[in-house]
Amino acid sequence: MSLLAVHEVTAGYGEMEILHGVSIEVGPAEIVTMIGPNGAGKSTLMKTVFGLLRPTRGRIRFRDEEIAGLAPHAVARRGIAYVPQVDNVFPSLSVEENLHMGAVTRHDDYQGRLEEVVGLFPSLGSKLRVKVASLSGGERQMVAMARALMLDPVLLMLDEPSAGLAPLMVEVVLQKIMDIHRTGVALLLVEQNAREALKLSHRGYVLAGGQTRLEGRGQALLEDAEIARLYLGG
Repeated sequence: MSLLAVHEVTAGYGEMEILHGVSIEVGPAEIVTMIGPNGAGKSTLMKTVFGLLRPTRGRIRFRDEEIAGLAPHAVARRGIAYVPQVDNVFPSLSVEENLHMGAVTRHDDYQGRLEEVVGLFPSLGSKLRVKVASLSGGERQMVAMARALMLDPVLLMLDEPSAGLAPLMVEVVLQKIMDIHRTGVALLLVEQNAREALKLSHRGYVLAGGQTRLEGRGQALLEDAEIARLYLGG
């Protein structure tokens, strides 16, 4: 049974329709990557799943419950976390304060979860009191991912987590994705380093023109010459 099932979803911004009947699935503890050209609707789909946009048609089911149209806080409480490409941290707050903000909807003692999350990102452990504004781009991305994990999600959606980072930090981010996956969390990725992301992925989808054009195993998409030519830089 699918963890997340998006079926024939149509959505957009005002009268501008971006998604034209998109369907994807993410299984329990799967890594799934969406690739495609800019403007294909990948980020729009994530925003729609998370409740930042309302679908005009279609169904979105998570753990066999309909979530289409729910507010973001309600989606988060059901076990989905989302890290957008930009504006994903609070720069004026410390690393620790950012992590507490990630747990703002929790009503329990989450100190144990805080320690688990810092354990996943040990480089942040010595910088808990440091303002995020003073961190590097790669460190900020670590904070954004750690903050999203404070709610102990079942599914983590990451939109371009390595965008704008130096090659060494890209490797670190991809390794952290694998570390998160080993804890049992499923991941849905949009990643500019599509070739590297597909290497990590169980399955992938090609989105173009606001529609799902192709689905396949991550390795199979990597080995497809036409997909490589169009979307993976040859």
